[in-house]
Amino acid sequence: MKKLLILLAFFITDSATSQILPLKDRAATIDNILKDKFDNLLPKLMDRTDIDMWVIISREYNEDPVLKTMLPSLWLNARRRTILVFFNNKEKGFFEKFAVARYNVGENINSAWDKEKEPSQWNALFKIIKERNPKKIGLNMSEHFGIADGLVKTDYDWFTKDLPEDYKSRIVSAEKLAISWIETRTETEMALFKNLTQLTHDIIAEAFSSKVIVPGKTTTEDVVWYMRQKVNDLGLKTWFHPTVDIQRNSEELGSHITSFSKGESTNVIQKGDLLHCDFGITYLRLNTDCQQHAYVLKDGEEEVPLFLDHALKKGNRLQDILTSNFKVGRTGNDILLKSLKEAKTEGLKPSIYTHPLGLYGHSSGSTIGMWDSQGGVPFNGDYPMFENTAYAIELNTTVHIPEWNRDIRIMLEEPGFFGEYGFRYIDNRQEYIIPIATNE
Repeated sequence: MKKLLILLAFFITDSATSQILPLKDRAATIDNILKDKFDNLLPKLMDRTDIDMWVIISREYNEDPVLKTMLPSLWLNARRRTILVFFNNKEKGFFEKFAVARYNVGENINSAWDKEKEPSQWNALFKIIKERNPKKIGLNMSEHFGIADGLVKTDYDWFTKDLPEDYKSRIVSAEKLAISWIETRTETEMALFKNLTQLTHDIIAEAFSSKVIVPGKTTTEDVVWYMRQKVNDLGLKTWFHPTVDIQRNSEELGSHITSFSKGESTNVIQKGDLLHCDFGITYLRLNTDCQQHAYVLKDGEEEVPLFLDHALKKGNRLQDILTSNFKVGRTGNDILLKSLKEAKTEGLKPSIYTHPLGLYGHSSGSTIGMWDSQGGVPFNGDYPMFENTAYAIELNTTVHIPEWNRDIRIMLEEPGFFGEYGFRYIDNRQEYIIPIATNE
């Protein structure tokens, strides 16, 4: 733990770019986070979901999405068939973890299979199960949560074919446990998450500046690839291809599907354009997801027109309404419908499509609307909210602009955290449109 604190001290500095760790230190950070989560978090999650044995089976290059988040930093993929077993004996107060594999899975999970003594990997697994006699055996099977549905049919068939009959009746879906592992953030992860979000904001601010944008010349696609290249040059990755789109006073507002699609690569940015981006970074197995607006100043303008900043404030108000309804145990659908009702009562024209964020961009947990499911999301929207979870606060509100004689859509997205003391933005949120100054 001391080594991890030293790494974090290096990470948390004034400059977001200088916070990026060398590869070797990234690996050490990932492995220390995993150790903490295996030893201190996972037993609590198994208690909460009432599963005393969790069996995760996966093969090389066809990894279970949950298992991928458990692999040590030096493992880019599973090896051969990798089987992880976690056993939580609540009554006796001890927790065990095994790798039924030819190798130790890093320094956190030791191999429990000697092939020379027991040629069958499955028999080695069944021996562990029989010796511990679990009440429930959780497998990653889920009809509605893809990340929690990582057990392939072949491995399920092999597992159940020779498993003693007495244990087959104890097999249960590990859906809730898998979601809990994916969605729950630790204190260490949140320290890293804040700086990653700051870095995401910094790249957006750079892309939405005169350093990148020359009105009448630069296209939205140019800005997109600037962002991609910047991330690549920093030794990082994006988890989705960014988008940049334009709203202007000479064009009617497009549909939602147009806003969420790639758009036209030949769309040249002009003075007076309202720009919008959707952008996220992957780093240290965490993901950000941000949407912000910028405005290209026209000749004679020194600041963003007030009517546009006032429109943005309506988006901020919708954010406030949504996040004020975050409560432990409240489902995503309950939060969605309550927030939409309150927003409409205030005269807003809202659309909310907030999703869990963390080890995956579109992660598992409480789904609070989808842009095309504003009446609620079946199954995924019925999952309740828990503490120590992160979300992309993603939404929009349509605002009529008399000065343009048309509607615009304020589309915002910011990483947020819900914990013991309620909701907070992981870094900050956009409260003013970014001005892009140009040479007259």
